Amino acid sequence: MPSKNIIPNLDELKKMLVSENEDFLRQALAKMLNLIMELEVEAKNKAARHERSCERMAYRNGTRERSLSTGVGEIMLQIPKLRSGQSYYPGFLQPRRMVDKALVNVIQEAYVNGVSTRKVDKLVEDMGIKVDKSAVSRLYKELDESVEIFRNRPLTGAYPYIWLDATFPKVREAGHSQNMAVVVAIAVSDDGTRHILGFDIGMSENGAFWEEFLRSLVRRGLSGVKLVISDAHEGLKKAISTILPGTSWQRCRVHCMRNILCHVNHKQQGMVAAMVRTIFAQESLQEAKKQLRNVVNQLEHHFPKAMQVLENAEEEILAYMVFPKAHHPQIYSTNPLERLNKEIRRRSNVVSIFPNRKAVIRLTAQY
Repeated sequence: MPSKNIIPNLDELKKMLVSENEDFLRQALAKMLNLIMELEVEAKNKAARHERSCERMAYRNGTRERSLSTGVGEIMLQIPKLRSGQSYYPGFLQPRRMVDKALVNVIQEAYVNGVSTRKVDKLVEDMGIKVDKSAVSRLYKELDESVEIFRNRPLTGAYPYIWLDATFPKVREAGHSQNMAVVVAIAVSDDGTRHILGFDIGMSENGAFWEEFLRSLVRRGLSGVKLVISDAHEGLKKAISTILPGTSWQRCRVHCMRNILCHVNHKQQGMVAAMVRTIFAQESLQEAKKQLRNVVNQLEHHFPKAMQVLENAEEEILAYMVFPKAHHPQIYSTNPLERLNKEIRRRSNVVSIFPNRKAVIRLTAQY
């Protein structure tokens, strides 16, 4: 049960963070560390301070003070003492562990969450920590080893559904900044768990790049693929048929709808979209194809180009209907992957221009 003192502590911390007190960082760190100790003791005792509980393991016996040197100055800790033969030692005061190591983790986490290198540099300077110009960037590179382990891990089991898509951050290379393609693959395993299979970055989203990316997934053990969901990029379609022969392909129907509506004037787009959606509301593949023909017959006189796009995409946008109906909401579009790419783009926009490809991979890995 959370302590009643937690909320007041957090309120005090908020006041420090918005005050103009020059010692606010030191006070805030002290308040946070003391709060962490309170929570650790509550977990150890299985009861909050002053709480009556039959599960209580020990009682409080005051506190003992201990000073601690940190990157923001000397702070004083109030370490809780326990009775009944119990003892407590803070987890963050492990022997020979520097508190500044925690600050390193904070800096790395800031980067993962989209805070630019320049802003983190300023944060470090404001905290009074003396570092050379490239220190923050070097801290980020400590993430690379775990990233590569994740990217090259073996893929075990079967993945019946795979979503593929790309996003385009701006990267500096050879003295020039340019948009590069970050390709991502996510999948659902037989037990229904969603996984990020892999990701890579290349100069452009061409067929050769997609082919090499899919081939790398197969080398790592990708198998059991029944359906691939993506947009209608020609290079990607070719790569799928080459590397994953015999696999069904579902064209993202959201992307297809946009392609259809770009040939319809703005005032009538709502009506046309509603008509097209009736196709996907059918109970079977045969009924959906029949309804598609009805829609084309009704609208082709007014919107010939739009209906040509719909007619040409018939097999591609209805491929998902041969799979279990319960899966349809997830496999008819790339929406599951679009949400991931949206978050990557949001954080990429904070950085604006990445210094190199590794920096992009480092951020993408955190999802």
